[in-house]
Amino acid sequence: MTALPVFHAHAHNADRLLHATFGKLTHGLSPASLGLAYIDWALHLCGSPGKQADLVEIARLQWSRFANLTLQAYPSGEPCIEPLPQDKRFADPAWQQWPFNLAYQGFLLTQQWWHCATRGVRGVSPHHEEVVTFCTRQWLDTFAPSNFLWSNPEVLQATVAEGGTNLLRGWQNFIADSNRIAMRERPKVPEQFQVGKGVALTPGQVVFRNRLIELIQYAPATEQVHAEPVLIVPSWIMKYYILDLSPHNSLVRYLVGKGHTVFMVSWVNPGEHDRDLGLNGYLRQGLLSGFDAVSQIIPEQPIHAVGYCLGGTLLLIASALLARRNDTRLKSLTLLAAQADFEESGELSLFTDPSQIAYLEDIMWDQGYLDGRQMGGTFALLRSRDLVWSRMVHDYLRGTRQPMIDLLAWNEDSTRLPYRMHSEYLRHLYMDNTLAHGAYLVDDKPVVLSDSHVPMFVVGTVKDHVSPWHSVYKIHLLSSAEVTFVLTSGGHNVGIVSEPGHPHRSYQITTRKPRDKYIDPLTWQQTAPSHEGSWWPAWQQWLSERSGPLVTPPTLGRSEAGFPPLQAAPGSYVLQQ
Repeated sequence: MTALPVFHAHAHNADRLLHATFGKLTHGLSPASLGLAYIDWALHLCGSPGKQADLVEIARLQWSRFANLTLQAYPSGEPCIEPLPQDKRFADPAWQQWPFNLAYQGFLLTQQWWHCATRGVRGVSPHHEEVVTFCTRQWLDTFAPSNFLWSNPEVLQATVAEGGTNLLRGWQNFIADSNRIAMRERPKVPEQFQVGKGVALTPGQVVFRNRLIELIQYAPATEQVHAEPVLIVPSWIMKYYILDLSPHNSLVRYLVGKGHTVFMVSWVNPGEHDRDLGLNGYLRQGLLSGFDAVSQIIPEQPIHAVGYCLGGTLLLIASALLARRNDTRLKSLTLLAAQADFEESGELSLFTDPSQIAYLEDIMWDQGYLDGRQMGGTFALLRSRDLVWSRMVHDYLRGTRQPMIDLLAWNEDSTRLPYRMHSEYLRHLYMDNTLAHGAYLVDDKPVVLSDSHVPMFVVGTVKDHVSPWHSVYKIHLLSSAEVTFVLTSGGHNVGIVSEPGHPHRSYQITTRKPRDKYIDPLTWQQTAPSHEGSWWPAWQQWLSERSGPLVTPPTLGRSEAGFPPLQAAPGSYVLQQ
């Protein structure tokens, strides 16, 4: 009678191994998930003659306009469709010349028709509609005229001007990249962008270490500092030094220079042996261990906590847990592009249906973690127009490499995610949205975000593909605390690394008091005051007003309490590959 369960276990593992093998070929995308979406759409479209008639009429009108453009095409004609504001592929004046205007106009019209075809089909589930629209757009972008030598006037002009040497350089770039990918090597980073040599240079000491985190305390840069410390909790999806990049754009250095005592959590880069490390492990051994260490190094002072991306989500969980325990050590919360409600989590939600998550779990089950390259591939897919096709045109057709900068070097320094943690993150937070629903369990009891009443400073970014600002804004519905909300220009990373003096930066900011009425995000965006420049000074002023009097700087660590300096910043965990 015991043989049957054993057989089932082996069969189950065989399924997982098969999925893991195919997952390497599909870059983690579930064929079943995509197939179900297209079947749902196709079956409902077949049963919608009215929608079919609409599409026929749209095609007739489009190609009538295109025919008029063709007749006017020499020497040029007025375009019959404009690219979307974020689409810069056809901005060069050369695209307005015949026959290239016909090429890109025909492409845009085709793209527009397929958008109409994949939207508004009655009966299709919203999730499947989004998947079909997204995947169809990605497929069409493959055939954009900007991607090919013979249909891209900018590349043709460069080829003629350089006698084809751009194509030779592009071929050399392609071979170099192919060899690097085959050898599973990371791109070479110039010394000026290597950790501890050109980035992550703010002086400090590792004052606490366990299996999951190193806690860095930064050296004071002013004669006096605010009494209450700042603890920064970055996401473990990224290396912490995005907040301590080059000296001119380091958020840590900026805070230290304004008289704040800053602590930073540096996460370990997990391996196969960490496969069973879950979200609550990151909460207890990571965030709360660091929080307790800061409390003992600087005793009798409350803490201002800052969370970035997933680190901010974990910080919200911790704040609710501390409130449930009547622990008053937390003084304020700053959330940088961090979500609490994942219902409107943008295009990343396309990869969080049950089929896709099960497929991804099998890939992680086989290797024990999600590799940073796999995760990076997903993010590249979300912005393939900018991160894949434009880069290929630039590197391989024009033969020029994009100059390396600190942010690009950091982006190549990827991390891994443990199997159990990532599975729980996708299932509990993304798919089930348990944190927003008051159903996320810690110690077998739900944590409720409205239990925490500490003031919050919340930052969303306009072009965020990871944490859409509408989703970040939902903290207004989940908390009754005072919320100062900032919407800043830029994306998930560039909008946060937005130092004073950076050109083309702006932000909107308002404060909602506990008894103020709720304002929907669209109305808020239309009415909130706008300011030019970086949001950092506004945040630092908000933080300093709540950070206590100026005092003599504390020592680095506190040996008598068991927290001696262990190693100079940036520590050892951030160097792990």
